[in-house]
Amino acid sequence: MQPSRRQIVAGIAGAAAGFTAHRAAAQALTGAHAFGFDRPGGERLTLADYRGRPVLVVNTATRCGYAGQMATLEQLWQRYQGRGLMLVAVPSNDFGGQEPLDGDAIAEAARASHGATYAFVEKSVVRGPQAHPFYRWAAAERPGEAPRWNFHKYLVGRDGALIGGFPAATDPLSPQLVQAIGRELQAG
Repeated sequence: MQPSRRQIVAGIAGAAAGFTAHRAAAQALTGAHAFGFDRPGGERLTLADYRGRPVLVVNTATRCGYAGQMATLEQLWQRYQGRGLMLVAVPSNDFGGQEPLDGDAIAEAARASHGATYAFVEKSVVRGPQAHPFYRWAAAERPGEAPRWNFHKYLVGRDGALIGGFPAATDPLSPQLVQAIGRELQAG
């Protein structure tokens, strides 16, 4: 049995309404909240899930001279996660080929060597035209603060705005980064 003209029109109207609602929801995601990262195992970490919370996004590499910062990042995570901070490690092989591992092996190595318990996502490109969309957006937002090495830190505000970029040499517990995180935590 073929649908009636009324059923066809109702179906088209329903589809258009659904498309409009989906489009409006997508447009509501602004700034960093419009992005997400794939996790090992196929899950997705969506930054929109952390609206209202500051997010620290750090490109990491297990064989980098700064890899000791994974332990300091863990201290930062333990200190502020209960107050709302989200910390995302984005492994990258962009600088010196210092991330030879893939998938879950990266997080396992970081846990074994540095006690890291924060979120790790899939290895990603963080610079240039092939960079992950979050990193292309961040570089456009703050061109002078784009990653120049592993352990570059981007602080995303509660509203999804990019608060700042902190270079590799900035210790995760440095006063400038801790104060910026504190301001975002108090803003709520």
